[in-house]
Amino acid sequence: MKCPFCNNEDTKVIDTRSMEENTVIKRRRLCENCNERFTTYEKLDVIPISVVKRDFKREPFDRNKLLKGIMLACNKRPVSADKIEQLVKEVENKVYTSGKKEVDSRYIGELVMEKIKDLDDISYVRFASVYKEFADVESFMNEIKKVCKGKETNL
Repeated sequence: MKCPFCNNEDTKVIDTRSMEENTVIKRRRLCENCNERFTTYEKLDVIPISVVKRDFKREPFDRNKLLKGIMLACNKRPVSADKIEQLVKEVENKVYTSGKKEVDSRYIGELVMEKIKDLDDISYVRFASVYKEFADVESFMNEIKKVCKGKETNL
């Protein structure tokens, strides 16, 4: 690492800390030539991932779009922003660690449905109604019955 003050290439790391849930490393460095200190940040450079939509169009994976969809489903529900953020991080992590350059939008939808079900039943049904594109009230009711049936077995 070059010193930003004198361009010397001999610098030494004097402190290292993980930040942002171990996704960023902060390093304090000391230039061995001019004795100036400076900070560097290391962040993993992720490979861009494309999402293959139902109509086979491709678009870049967009964390904000994922967050927006989940927030809409959880609107006016007792689900904290921290829990929504955690859900988004878990889904995003699964997408990036899948090892694929392209992921199907259905894969992402299933991941969200699996996770959101544990947060709030109403949010789950809301998300499912958009994700599964219910054609009629009967389809919607069948999904609600599945949620209710799952709760009965847990009692």
